[in-house]
Amino acid sequence: MTLIDAGLIQDHNNSQLRHAANDYEHLGEQLARRNIDIDVVRKKVAAFGVAIPSWGVGTGGTRFARFPGLGEPRNVFDKLQDCGVIQQLACATPTVSLHIPWDKTSDWKALRETATRYGLGFDAINSNTFSDQSGQAHSYKFGSLTHGDAGTRAQAVAHNIECIEIGQQIGSKALTVWIGDGSNFPGQQHFRRAFDRYLESAREIYAALPGDWRMFLEHKICEPAFYSTVIQDWGSSYLAASALGPKAQCLVDLGHHAPNVNIEMIVARLIAAGKLAGFHFNDSKYGDDDLDAGSVAPYRLFLVFNELVAAAHEKVAGFDPAYMLDQSHNVTDPIESLMTSAAQVQRSYAQALIVDRTALDAAQDANDALLATQALKRGFETDVTPILQRVRLDAGGAIDPVGAYRASAYRQRVAKDRPVVIGGGGGIV
Repeated sequence: MTLIDAGLIQDHNNSQLRHAANDYEHLGEQLARRNIDIDVVRKKVAAFGVAIPSWGVGTGGTRFARFPGLGEPRNVFDKLQDCGVIQQLACATPTVSLHIPWDKTSDWKALRETATRYGLGFDAINSNTFSDQSGQAHSYKFGSLTHGDAGTRAQAVAHNIECIEIGQQIGSKALTVWIGDGSNFPGQQHFRRAFDRYLESAREIYAALPGDWRMFLEHKICEPAFYSTVIQDWGSSYLAASALGPKAQCLVDLGHHAPNVNIEMIVARLIAAGKLAGFHFNDSKYGDDDLDAGSVAPYRLFLVFNELVAAAHEKVAGFDPAYMLDQSHNVTDPIESLMTSAAQVQRSYAQALIVDRTALDAAQDANDALLATQALKRGFETDVTPILQRVRLDAGGAIDPVGAYRASAYRQRVAKDRPVVIGGGGGIV
């Protein structure tokens, strides 16, 4: 099922075909002088995919306000339709990550069939015990998996197990667990007991995992608990994942760290320990800003991919990270932001692929700091746009996804069936 007319995409591409071909040929000549085959790089980039978060196609918000956008999705089927548009044009986002209960439906079979028609599959499924839902018996105001009340913990465990069961129906292979549990005042919570309760609850969830599933533990330094969070950093996440077993791994969200933390080194440590689950890609200036990937610190994103490409190059055992965007789009069209973010992630991957590993290793072994960092900079400073354009063109997508999307007037068309919901409250969905 196509959502944007293929003829429109072709017409839009035709005006750029000659320039795209020339740019690709020119870049190929540059890379050849470095003994890099551009077609080998292109095929690797074409095989790379990053998942879209279902909640990402809606307009986000802050703690203070949310300003609804035009033609926002009303339900999970509308969300899949928007995700289908992103994949059709950008050709880099073949899977969708659902969030329960936000994405609940009475017909999971129909949802899976709809996704298939849009050329989509499903990535990790996400549970929600950080906010209360209508009709639930126990509140998560003071915690969920770590709550002092056994009934509240049991409710949170049961929800995660329900998410696993839903995931099995749609073809997911992983459960992502993020909790907002923690404290806002010194003395409010007993740190060790809270962590022990987390492990106790997580073990029940882990025991319910199918044999071919993984459990992704996500940490966050603060928010909504600002004095302490139970799983606040990669160390806490690693301790928990190690205690649970081999199917539990640590998820890295680029916005969930203290300012100036060396995230790429954390990635390297988790790779070495066999505990890297994957990523939630976004960017930040101050904290968990959930900005578009690479919009503030593109070099940091590249350095993360440098570690990932190095691990693949060195054939690290068990290396199989999952990739997802996790962004909140407050002032842009979410479809446009997700397409450009997916391209930015592809760009960082391609730039890391063209780093001269032999030269980098030699410089590191010789303690030649300048040559080592220049080897990285040479990859980062190379404009790999022609590779990304060719990948999209070969897959039937748009050379310029945002330009084709705007020409299609998709947002204006769906807005006729999706009325704006006015609301002044804060929140990310």
